[in-house]
Amino acid sequence: MALTKVTTGTIADDSIQSLKNRNLIINGAMQVAQRATQVTGVTTTGYYTCDRWRMTLGSLGAWTIDQSTDAPNGFSNSFKVTCTTADASPAANDFCTLYHFIEAQNLQHLGFGTTDAKSMTLSFWVKSNKTGSASFAIFQQDNSNKMISKSYTINSADTWEYKTISIPADTAGVINNDNGSGFQIEWWLNSGTNWSSGSLQSTWSTYGQVNRNPSNLGVGGAVNDYLAITGVQLEVGDVATPFEHESYGDTLAKCQRYYQKAVFGADFEGANSTFYAGAYALPVSMRATPTLSNVVYPVHISNINTSIGVNGILVLISSQDYIGWQTTAASASRAYGWSYGDLDAEL
Repeated sequence: MALTKVTTGTIADDSIQSLKNRNLIINGAMQVAQRATQVTGVTTTGYYTCDRWRMTLGSLGAWTIDQSTDAPNGFSNSFKVTCTTADASPAANDFCTLYHFIEAQNLQHLGFGTTDAKSMTLSFWVKSNKTGSASFAIFQQDNSNKMISKSYTINSADTWEYKTISIPADTAGVINNDNGSGFQIEWWLNSGTNWSSGSLQSTWSTYGQVNRNPSNLGVGGAVNDYLAITGVQLEVGDVATPFEHESYGDTLAKCQRYYQKAVFGADFEGANSTFYAGAYALPVSMRATPTLSNVVYPVHISNINTSIGVNGILVLISSQDYIGWQTTAASASRAYGWSYGDLDAEL
């Protein structure tokens, strides 16, 4: 039996590179949820469960928000919002939307504002008890919220469906090369007429509020209405490629640029008999100097006689790379301990 000769080919370096980091969405598989896996009674805007995914509310019902284990094949989690207090007739300015922001300096390769501007394709999995047309929009926040709005259709209730949306290039676009928000991306659940009485903007056009939700799905008009989403990918080109799965560690590090639940501790070195200081390097450089909240002051103190509590320690956010703090209560030459809290540098 004759052997068939096997030849090997080469893949161009630029082709290999194009397969890496092609998804502009962070945590599109909803794997990371540093804050919580479920929050109930939500009536105001905020980040609640899955990192980088914000529920934006304006007087439209109450909700439970989950990092859900209900997901299509190939995924383990979804971002799910379920109505617990309905609004059957939203007032004109009421709204309910899911947001995702992309840092502007991560979008420079799109070439917006040049003749080489690139088109994109959005793909995602969605599930809802509601069927019909739903609205999706993107804003260039550095360009007076110049926007597009498009629709997709949920065909079958309570069924995971795969959707793709084409996003045109914008040769007259503006995306600054900085750490601000370059894109605001939104999936609409429901709204009043101030947001839904216009028409879809299929090309990049001047901001029009009434054109943000022309295809109003109406999630939240009844108790137990829900929408779940996962496998979200935004990539350069006119074809949706398979979802770019990455390790949990890689996704976590990307999320920590915007939010961290940090434990910070080190030796408090005595500068004199009443002053101690320490510093902690953050595991990931944050997008900007973060705000600190939900701080629990040192949970362990050793070699120090005076208790250090809220009035005995001053925690300072020194930069986006580290935390510095000092004590004002001490009676020994050295002490050590640790605190923990939330660091927020979200867009």
